[in-house]
Amino acid sequence: MSEPSVAEATETIYASLQADNADIDAHIASLKQAMAREGIKEAVFDPSKLAQNNRSGRKTMQAYFRQRGVKVTFSGA
Repeated sequence: MSEPSVAEATETIYASLQADNADIDAHIASLKQAMAREGIKEAVFDPSKLAQNNRSGRKTMQAYFRQRGVKVTFSGA
């Protein structure tokens, strides 16, 4: 099985967020590995695809991902 790209890992995170955060930690770990392979310093998410697209939801997501070593930004923000 090949390693997922950052885009693929990001899509699995969107799906996990929609599925009540199912396996979110594993998806964050695969995103972190993909970012390291591709030399990307921060993950960019589309706020319209988030389960909770409000300021509180985005800040909670940023804090949770930051605790796991992934810097999150939002497109259009």
